[in-house]
Order: sequence, then C-alpha cells, then structure tokens
Amino acid sequence: MNTVFGPIHSRRFGTSLGIDLSSSSKQCNFDCLYCELSPMKAISHQYAVTPIEEILDDLKEALLKHSTLDVITLTANGEPTMYPHLNELITLINAIKGDLHTLILSNSASLSDKRVFNTLLRLDQVKLSLDAATPEIFRKIDRPAEGIEIETIIDSIQRFSHAFCGKLFIEILFVRGINDTPQEVLALNAALQSVHCERIDIGTIDRPPAYPVQGLEFKELYALSHLFDPSLPIHIVSRTHATATPSRYTCDEILTTLDKRPLTDDDIHALFDDESRQEFQNLLNEGKITQIERSNIIFYLPFANSIKKRSKTIKKS
Repeated sequence: MNTVFGPIHSRRFGTSLGIDLSSSSKQCNFDCLYCELSPMKAISHQYAVTPIEEILDDLKEALLKHSTLDVITLTANGEPTMYPHLNELITLINAIKGDLHTLILSNSASLSDKRVFNTLLRLDQVKLSLDAATPEIFRKIDRPAEGIEIETIIDSIQRFSHAFCGKLFIEILFVRGINDTPQEVLALNAALQSVHCERIDIGTIDRPPAYPVQGLEFKELYALSHLFDPSLPIHIVSRTHATATPSRYTCDEILTTLDKRPLTDDDIHALFDDESRQEFQNLLNEGKITQIERSNIIFYLPFANSIKKRSKTIKKS
C-alpha cells in the first residue's frame, strides 16, 4: 500500500487519512521555493497516473484498520487536482466514506478549469493556497507552469467561495524577503475581501525547503496578521512559537490586542508572559473575554465585541 498514509492528527482538520494522488513521483504545476519536495520544473499534466482501482483498494483496506477518523484527505507529491480521474474517485470515495468528511489540499492553480471547479464542489472541505496577489511575487514564490496567472487564480477562488457549500480554508505561506512586505499583504487583503471562508491560515516554512529560503518568526507573522482587515478570519499557523519571547501585557493591552486580532491558546502562550497569562485568565473568569470556534480552532476575543466580531466573520450569503 503506497497511495494511502496515516492517520495523521491535525489540529486544524482532525484525524486524517491521506491519499497521495501522485505516489510515484512529484508532479505539480508549481515549483514553490518553500516546497519540502525536491525541486522540479512545473508541469501542466500528470505523466504518471496511479490507477484508480489501486487507490480505492488501498483506501478500503485502510478504513478497515482505522475506525477513529475525521477526514479523508486528498493530497499528492505535487498538486492533487492534476489527477485526471479525480471526479470519478470522489464518487467512489463518497460511496464508502460514511460519516467521514472529504478534504483536498490544493494550490488553487487548476481551479479555473471548469471540470476541476465542479469536482471540488462535491467535497466536504477544501483548502486552497494563495501565497501572493501580485504577478511578480506570484511568479517568484510559486514558480508556476506556463500560462498560469495569479489574476485568474484569485478570480477562481472568489467565485468558488460563493458556490461551495462545504467548509473552505485559505492558506498563505510567508517566505522571508519574498511575500512578507506590507505591499504584498495589502494586495492579499484586497483579494480576500470577497472570499467567503471558514478561516485564513497564515504560516511560514517549518520543514527543509527545496530552495535556500527562510521562514518568519512567530512575532513577525503576528505583526503581518494586523495588516489584514479585522473582519477576515485570520489564524496564525506556526511551529515556531517556541522562538517567540513572551512580553508583559496589562489588562487593557490584552483586551485591545484581542479586539484587533482574536488569539488562540498557542498565540497567548507565545505572546504573554506568566503574569500576563494570569491576567488573561482573570479576564476570562470575569466574563470580559469570551471564545468562538472556527472549524476546530478556539479563538479568544473581548466579550463586549463578540457580537460585532461574529457578524463580521465571513459566512455563506
């Protein structure tokens, strides 16, 4: 069995059983600077296609072994939407998945293809990447195959977000000195204003990258998060919390910080020193801080503004 892997526990998506739709080699329409796979020129189509029967047999075997799952995740050594039998595969998975959700992790590049667009509508959850919003930075960080344009990708993401009935997640991965400028973040912010999604996860490099590039520290990600409109459901995803140096926050500063950007437990432990965390707990006990959930992630915010924040959270129209 080499097409199915896991289960893997994800704080964002639960316990996931992965399906690799390019198990023989890397096949992708991007050659991202930060990719954990070896560098390889971006291509437009898969040249080595895994038989759909092999994938289904591996999945059935795995489902018999693992009973405590949340999601079946379609991914690849590359881009899963390049798999030519994706629509048929989803039909077969839906017939046997029971209560499990289906999720795909896509770089968004194929979403302009009507067939791919309609196929992804049949999933329960979709995670789309958007690392840049300007053509120059897009070409620099994602190194796309010929003919792929960021304007088309953004338009496709916006249209998909209005048509999709499941849970949509957007992911932005920041690379030092590439897409971490205020100008690029503001361009991303503008592109995301009309996207309806559960969460926008921002992160950085946490595995050895294909090219000699570097990630950001947590406090840098945190600073970038404040450049986005407060109505956007931004969530910082980083394994570099340990590098952050906690600081002292007064009660007013804690409430002001949470008002500007709701924080998770990990964020609080990264940003607040011991005394500040105790002040946070006191405010929580007094009811001055409340919490909301965005697809398995708990965020804290001031109670006085919780109704306003909930109304601003992007939802299906």
